[in-house]
Amino acid sequence: MILEKEAEPGGLCRSTDVDGAPLDIGGGHFLDVRNKQACEFLFRFMPENEWVRHTRIAKIRLRGTEVDHPLEANLWQMPVEAQADYLESIAQAGCVSQAPMPEAFEDWCRWKFGDLIANEYMLPYNRKIWRMPINELGTYWLYKLPNVSFRETLMSCLQRKMHGELPAHGEFLYPMHHGYGEVWRRMGAALGDKLVLNAPLTSLDLEHMIVNSRYRADMIVSSIPWQCMCRVTKIPNHITDAIGKLVHIPIDVDYHPEDVGSPAHWIYEPNEQMSYHRILSRSNFSTNARGYWTETNSRVAQSQKGFRHRNEFAYPVNTIDKPALVQTIHEWSKSVGILPIGRWGNWEHMNSDIAVSQGIKAANDMLTGE
Repeated sequence: MILEKEAEPGGLCRSTDVDGAPLDIGGGHFLDVRNKQACEFLFRFMPENEWVRHTRIAKIRLRGTEVDHPLEANLWQMPVEAQADYLESIAQAGCVSQAPMPEAFEDWCRWKFGDLIANEYMLPYNRKIWRMPINELGTYWLYKLPNVSFRETLMSCLQRKMHGELPAHGEFLYPMHHGYGEVWRRMGAALGDKLVLNAPLTSLDLEHMIVNSRYRADMIVSSIPWQCMCRVTKIPNHITDAIGKLVHIPIDVDYHPEDVGSPAHWIYEPNEQMSYHRILSRSNFSTNARGYWTETNSRVAQSQKGFRHRNEFAYPVNTIDKPALVQTIHEWSKSVGILPIGRWGNWEHMNSDIAVSQGIKAANDMLTGE
């Protein structure tokens, strides 16, 4: 039995029609073709022939131009003088001289890219997203970022082509005639009466495993933010304290009907004069759509006349102390029969295909008693 807070399934992957075409209200979500397990599972609900395969075009706005992401693999697209500036910066970085890797994020940016790229791109972009001191972020999550060596950067400039591995969504799928939320709507329909909509968590009796004073459970699988659970059940003080230290940010998704004038599917904007940090040009990946949407930390979002959707829980924040906090919370939750899962259960900014794979694993583990 799945209890869903909203009127339709999908969470941050939901879509709604805006200006005659679908818009993904939780921000940009795409299906990475490399995750065969997740793709094959989702094709059971939306067949592969209803998806369009795209080769990723992601851009960074920097020094008055647009450069393919990741920057360090595509410096060759910039003027020669700018290439020399950035290459000199990377050459002086701590990772090149084999200095120890720092444990705080701002220090890592300088260690990895040198001061110039850190100051012009990495630090302003991340300040815009998180709106907090950047050195409060850890470095344990950086395996998610493209890892391009100085040699690969240099070779890309000399040969005028990208070197290094493509980041996530190098190739991705997006529905041909729908928004990304369509696959989850179909999955919900397939669940029938096993899916209960408009059912937020209102009470949780952990002693008797009763949810909302109605459903008795053998196992509770939770994908909701931990703060929401604190409001409806008694939790030990040290767990409540750990949950209280978890950090998240809200994101506003704002629609604009104009064309961005770029072939990019999405664009990263490090300019701190702009409140938003990313543009999604839906006309470049959604059939018969126009316009674009921006993603902005809600705490600094400016007034918007058109469509806006606010996601109160959008990004979990990878603070330095997060791994220890999550471990403490997980040890307690599993001891009382709650299996944490997904972005919020694990407090991890994961892509949707990873969340699908986690769901499959959790189901298999429960069926086999592991």
